[in-house]
Amino acid sequence: MSEKWKSKRLGTLSVRAGQEPCPITGAIATPIYQTSNFQFVDVEDGAKKCESIDNGYCYTRLGNPTLSVLEAKMAALEGGEEALAFTTGVAAISALLFSVLKQGDHAIVTDTCYSATHYLFDTILPKFGVEVTFVDASEVRKVEQALRPNTRIIYFETPANPTVKLVDMKAIARIAKEHDLMSIVDSTFASPILQRPLEHGVDVVVHSATKYIGGHGDVMGGILVGNSKLMHTIRDDTYKNMGGVIMPIDAYFLLRGLKTLEVRMKKHCANAMAVAKYLENHSKVDRVYYPGLPSHPQHELAKRQMDDFGGMVCFELKGGLEAGVTFMNSLKFCRLAVSLGDVDTLIQHPASMTHWYVAKEERERSGITDGLVRMSVGIEDVEDIIADLEQALGKVE
Repeated sequence: MSEKWKSKRLGTLSVRAGQEPCPITGAIATPIYQTSNFQFVDVEDGAKKCESIDNGYCYTRLGNPTLSVLEAKMAALEGGEEALAFTTGVAAISALLFSVLKQGDHAIVTDTCYSATHYLFDTILPKFGVEVTFVDASEVRKVEQALRPNTRIIYFETPANPTVKLVDMKAIARIAKEHDLMSIVDSTFASPILQRPLEHGVDVVVHSATKYIGGHGDVMGGILVGNSKLMHTIRDDTYKNMGGVIMPIDAYFLLRGLKTLEVRMKKHCANAMAVAKYLENHSKVDRVYYPGLPSHPQHELAKRQMDDFGGMVCFELKGGLEAGVTFMNSLKFCRLAVSLGDVDTLIQHPASMTHWYVAKEERERSGITDGLVRMSVGIEDVEDIIADLEQALGKVE
């Protein structure tokens, strides 16, 4: 974004940050630099560019102009110094963790998190000698009690997948700074439109860009945002040497999605609030989890650290798993699918779908009961969403 249009407003940043018209053609949309190689002027030029992306491009696994625009836009939206773009959210998380952790280190991890993240901490990292303690990060004292001399990171999600439980970002960031640790938050459910963790003192923000950032269910990606020193370390370490680098065409789709992120998030939030209120007043619904409802135990925290309450709603039906299966199999408009953040309304059953390989006892301890239903409320007319819920709930005994 040129200096004369410099802005900190999120709507402007999501459309304009990092993007300038092509100096050759004047094209406004960022070109897809679908190339693996870049020609050098001479040997000296090639040596400089292979040494650092700061000197120019040499190979797309090390950097690419389309990726650079995406990274600049995400850094601007989060208020960070630098960002890195990956093939998926899990690739971003893996690159970060394998870059900052080593044998003998200890990680404190929220017990309610995305299933692949849980598997990474619970199964993969211990193979390399990393110790992990899962705690309810929404209770700050439990995080403090889990600290060890070899603790290196505190990793959490807010809102958490799939229960939309919140974590006090300022409190966790304070603990991390007091003990010289790195705080990392997965902010996928909120997007930078609803919360910006770096402003609360968190060190690194993670996004599965597949979700709200892409927004249309047609692309996958992951983002890390943090200080330049850390991002440069990761780029020179696991980013280029583990190879989870996003392709230019996928970066282009994410850039397209970002242009409408603010307006989409407003509709997601408005629809989700209407759906949550409807469900909370339905006789066949036992409990609704949505940060925007006063009944949510962390509603006040949500008001302090979020600009709005998101598009994710979780609920439990009276009748448990059997009622949930009947309900979801009766839906006609809402789509039964495991992802989230799409313009389409998606609904799924975490215990049997996304979190099936997490032990039942461990699932339930973190709030993922057999009867929990997770709903990603889309941007369709909310009357159609509610009408489908109404007819499906009518089939539940």
